[in-house]
Order: sequence, then C-alpha cells, then structure tokens
Amino acid sequence: MANEIKDTPQNPQLTDIQRYVTQERGTERPYTGKLLHNTRDGIYHCLCCNAPLFYSDTKFDAGCGWPSFYQPVTHDAIKYLTDNTHGMERVEIRCSNCDAHLGHVFPDGPEPTGDRYCVNSASMSFIDGENGDKTAG
Repeated sequence: MANEIKDTPQNPQLTDIQRYVTQERGTERPYTGKLLHNTRDGIYHCLCCNAPLFYSDTKFDAGCGWPSFYQPVTHDAIKYLTDNTHGMERVEIRCSNCDAHLGHVFPDGPEPTGDRYCVNSASMSFIDGENGDKTAG
C-alpha cells in the first residue's frame, strides 16, 4: 500500500475519493472524474506530490470512462507493479515519486506506444499551460 500522505502546503487535505484512490488503491466510478473531458493544453501532475506525470498532448479518448494517455512524461515518472486482484493480471501504475496509486496501463492504446495509461482523475491535478490555473481531480 502507498505511504500515508502528509498534509503540507504542496499537498492539501485529500477528499474521501482522492484518499481512497491514491492511498487505498481504489478506483473512481467511470465517467465521473473531473479531468475526463479536459481538453486544455498543460501538464497532469500527481495530486499527492505534484510530480509531472503526463503531457496533455498524449491524452486521448479511449471511451473507457477514465482519462487515458499513451505515454508518461518520462518512463521513470511511473512505477509499474503486477496487480493480480479481481481475478486478472494487470499492471498497476503508481507515482514513482510518492507511491500514490494512479490506475493501470494496458497494451491496447494508440501509436506510437500502443499503451493506454488508464488513470483516475482523483489521483491527478492539471496545470493549464496558458494561464497556470490548477484543477484537482
């Protein structure tokens, strides 16, 4: 399980769903996340530690109900773990900086990588590239 998050100016108190997703490896209901339909240019960050995770130009509509990306900002931004829960083998993704649960990665995404990083909105914040506004998922 991920480490307990400490409340700091960079990491405000988490909502129940944010804590459930990032600290308890939970999942938000599909089509309910605040960042699912976001189309602005900018960078998606880890909600817990503010580490950059995904550029907006790698986001695509996978039709799965969660924000989806075809690659992270760097391979090292994400930690990959085998997840055998729910009777299937999947690859869990976590923030490599703070160990917060993000979601899962699947091999059914678009080119150039063929990967689909299926990420809970509640695990991310988005910083708008034009005006710097921050939106928590």
